[in-house]
Amino acid sequence: MILLNDEIISKENASINIEDRGYQFGDGVYEVIRIYDGCFFELEGHFERLVRSAKEIHIDLPFDQATFTKKVNELVERNNVSNGHLYMQVSRGVAPRNHPFPSKAEPVVVAYTKEYESNETPPPGKAMFTEDIRWLRCDIKSLNLLGNVLAKEESKKQGFDEAIFHRGEIVTEGSSTNVFMVKDSVLYTHPANQFILDGITRRAILRAAEDSGITTVEKAFSKSQLLESDEVFISSTTQEVRPIIEVSGNQIGSGTMGDVTALLQKEFKKRLPKADS
Repeated sequence: MILLNDEIISKENASINIEDRGYQFGDGVYEVIRIYDGCFFELEGHFERLVRSAKEIHIDLPFDQATFTKKVNELVERNNVSNGHLYMQVSRGVAPRNHPFPSKAEPVVVAYTKEYESNETPPPGKAMFTEDIRWLRCDIKSLNLLGNVLAKEESKKQGFDEAIFHRGEIVTEGSSTNVFMVKDSVLYTHPANQFILDGITRRAILRAAEDSGITTVEKAFSKSQLLESDEVFISSTTQEVRPIIEVSGNQIGSGTMGDVTALLQKEFKKRLPKADS
């Protein structure tokens, strides 16, 4: 079953108009929300970010938080999802193809769920550097992901698990993740500005670090600083807290998951929802 606008229907009966601006322009926004034990993780945070992204591109969401919460929970229940994620996108709507915003288009909402075979965090991975030549509003979770897709595909072709973007010498984020490094037990990550997407998992990690007494600095760092760091990890809704032990052929630290990363993995897991919570 999927959610199409305000109806939950079978996937086979769903259709999207060829003149939907999400299809023709990537004119819309989206969220991916993790499900643990049948419960959403940080649902309110995802909704708030969806509202913000929509506002930044001048889309008025066709639902409020209460309706959003009711519909996505109903979809998870109808699909009997225990562990997985929900994908939702909102496009500007259907209108004859023309660059300016249409005056009468109504937003189109699509959401579906995916069940996971396992909730295990991915093992330590390897990444490569790639120049960040995307647009300058990476803080908007828009449907325009071609730059990210090309970077991810290139990293896959070269045998890496992620592409780490940099603008000049400054590291920004991964193609589908946020990037953290640890030096002398201090946690560093790029500040949440227009150059990165402020990940919901990123926020949870920063709270976990604060609660654990880890000194955290939200400040841009360079490629060389990352390569000289003691630990590197990436974070996302689907990968949680994943250690990176090599970047562009350079070993990070000891080449194994570091103590701070291991602690944050553990603390993050403690914050995951359970059905009886």
